[in-house]
Amino acid sequence: MNVSAHMEAVYAEVCRRNPGEAEFHQAVGEVLHTLVPALQAHPEYAEACIAERVCEPERQVIFRVPWVDDEGRVRVNRGFRVEFSSALGPYKGGLRFHPSVNLGIVKFLGFEQIFKNALTGQAIGGGKGGADFDPKGRSQGEVMRFCQSFMTELHRHLGEHTDVPAGDIGVGGREIGYLFGQYKRITNRFEAGVLTGKGIGWGGSHVRTEATGYGAVYFADQMLGTRGQGFDGRKVVVSGSGNVAVYAIEKVHALGGTVVACSDSTGYVVDDSGIDLELLKTVKEVRRARLSAYAEARPSARYSERGSVYDVPCDIALPCATQNELGGQEAGTLVKNGVLAVAEGANMPCTPEAVEIFREAGVLFGPGKAANAGGVATSALEMQQNASRARWTFEETEDRLAAVMRDVHARCRATAETYGGTPDDYVLGANITGFLRVAEAMEAQGVV
Repeated sequence: MNVSAHMEAVYAEVCRRNPGEAEFHQAVGEVLHTLVPALQAHPEYAEACIAERVCEPERQVIFRVPWVDDEGRVRVNRGFRVEFSSALGPYKGGLRFHPSVNLGIVKFLGFEQIFKNALTGQAIGGGKGGADFDPKGRSQGEVMRFCQSFMTELHRHLGEHTDVPAGDIGVGGREIGYLFGQYKRITNRFEAGVLTGKGIGWGGSHVRTEATGYGAVYFADQMLGTRGQGFDGRKVVVSGSGNVAVYAIEKVHALGGTVVACSDSTGYVVDDSGIDLELLKTVKEVRRARLSAYAEARPSARYSERGSVYDVPCDIALPCATQNELGGQEAGTLVKNGVLAVAEGANMPCTPEAVEIFREAGVLFGPGKAANAGGVATSALEMQQNASRARWTFEETEDRLAAVMRDVHARCRATAETYGGTPDDYVLGANITGFLRVAEAMEAQGVV
């Protein structure tokens, strides 16, 4: 079998069967085109059509979400849950509430989640969900009513051994609380393991809030360590200013680096003295304001709506906002300014063109499947605590997170070298490592 031609045919068929889903096509293409050496070494997986099967979700659920706003008007949104792969365990992946959410976005996220979850070494499958609802500007009551309506439909598809959602963009501790409360009311069960990202006092895990941001920094630190470098004394740019970005900034500062810029959907702020984390948390988490409010309260900061946060010279860049935010132009600017490493804190924030520019320039690049696996890894730790009715300390949980990220980094490097790449080819290493673990389970379980 000509494996390269086979992968091209599989990709073409995915595009044909899923028209108009550009992000899903991008995610699938990026994975399939790196699997050739793995399938050449394991022809049994090609014969069993593992690649074709893993590209097709096991289940796709789309549903209406009606709710009533504060003025008494009926609103209607659309909800999604794509249960992509249960080969390794219950479907696991976040819920995103954002106006951009559609089936293609959810499928791309769910597809990425399969391999990310496999990379952690934990017993969790891949899935993703959400709704085209925007919680920004909505009252607490409106968010609660939306979440209750959303869960009224979704609950029938969930369970600690079936499908375990978490948060994502637009879904934080507040939303998880409302969702869990409605699930508990409908089912009459305190099934703590059915959602992760819960409050510490009612089944949540320490470090879950911080995990994705911390994990991305841990992974970047491991990459830098292969060249005898680290964060100490380095200038860092972080895109975004939400949960992932905030805790990436916190961990960078703890490791001796200085985050000099971050962004939101309207612009970016530069603070040469280092982002004041407490002020940023107040602006974004308490006041729920734009970053311009940070600059107004901080004399050393300046805010801009022109250009990109990646225009700011830095040694390390951590894209932590959203998909395809960092394109070829931004990558070229980062390389020109001497960037050493880029680690994706978000899902697929770098375009294929940007990734190629980084690789050609010898920039260390950590793909999201590996670099932002800390969030779901800690979700699995939360599930483990829920199953045993245990509670670990912050320090114990963070130690486990750090160990997972070190293991993910080591697996990526070893796999890349085994299958013909350099140890620094984390894209090849992450994709093949995740695929092989899923493929082994799929073959063992038969044609299902």
